[in-house]
Formats: sequence, C-alpha cells, structure tokens
Amino acid sequence: MIYGDKNMEEMITLCGGNCMKCPRYNANSNEELEQVAKLWYRIGLRDTIVSTEEINCRGCSPHKQCAYQLFDCIEEHKVLKCNQCVAFPCEKIKNMLKKSKLYQEKCKEICSKQEYEALTEAFFNKEANLYREKEGK
Repeated sequence: MIYGDKNMEEMITLCGGNCMKCPRYNANSNEELEQVAKLWYRIGLRDTIVSTEEINCRGCSPHKQCAYQLFDCIEEHKVLKCNQCVAFPCEKIKNMLKKSKLYQEKCKEICSKQEYEALTEAFFNKEANLYREKEGK
C-alpha cells in the first residue's frame, strides 16, 4: 500500500515523516536523484552513494526495508500508522524519535541551510506530525 500521491500538500508516513517535503520523494530527474544519493551518504543514511534506481522513492510500502521494523509492527497491531496503535508511543517510536534527533544534529552541522530546512520539514517534525494526526488536527 502506498500512502497518498505526489499532488497532495502533506502526506504523513506511518512513522510521522512528510513525504511531500522529502527531497528523495520529490526528485524528478536522475540528476536530482544523484544529489539525494550523495546527501543520504553525507548524512549517514547510506553507507555508499547508491544508484538512482535504489534511491528513487515511490512512497512507503510494506515491501521496503524499514530501519525501525515498523511495517511488521503495524501489521501485527492491525493499524495503518503508528499513532493509531493502542501502544503509541511505544519503545520503537521513542527510539526512532531519539535517532531522528541525532540525525537532526548531524544534519545541522553538515548540510546547507536549504538541505537542512528540507530535511527538517520532511523528517524532523515526526513527533508533532504523529500527535497532530492522532488528535485529528
């Protein structure tokens, strides 16, 4: 299942990221994908600069690898997103948010202002996004 489409203003992932602000999701050419691959390498999301095919994103889906094992978790709890679970916020979410804060600090140090702002809007507002959605705002 893919959440949303590229014509939406906001598309919140199961863990609270906003695809509509993500440089990876919004890349429209191989050149843009190459830049994203280099950025992901610089900030530590990849061990190498990966191919444009590998970095290309079409949205969240269960077939993709999740660093936090959240797809298995939402399936087990029979929800679409973490904030719909009775266990929210669980240890997996707390650990994900803690790791996200560490990435945010690293990005603040090594990214350009434009890169940092894009990553902040895409990934570093996860907690607020999850709670806002949970509360229906």
